[in-house]
Amino acid sequence: MTAKSDRQAAREAVAAFHEAQLAGLVEHVGSAVDRFRTGHMDAFDVDHVLFQYARAAKELWKFCNLGDPELVAGLVRDRPPVDWWELGAPKER
Repeated sequence: MTAKSDRQAAREAVAAFHEAQLAGLVEHVGSAVDRFRTGHMDAFDVDHVLFQYARAAKELWKFCNLGDPELVAGLVRDRPPVDWWELGAPKER
């Protein structure tokens, strides 16, 4: 492979990772909305989930856009998975 094709493959791997991880975060939001619609959560609880989603999605975006796609692709491949949802949880005071 050439350096250009390696870089393109890394970009594609990072994009696929980003989309898969983002889909998992969206599932949290969908579940919360479903529970709201059935009366198992109130609007404030859903707002808390949306807040956590926004924080988690931001952290995921920052990770996936560190700069060098080959570095990020290597991190995705070689490191244990990150729990983006937990990373987006509000800090306890």
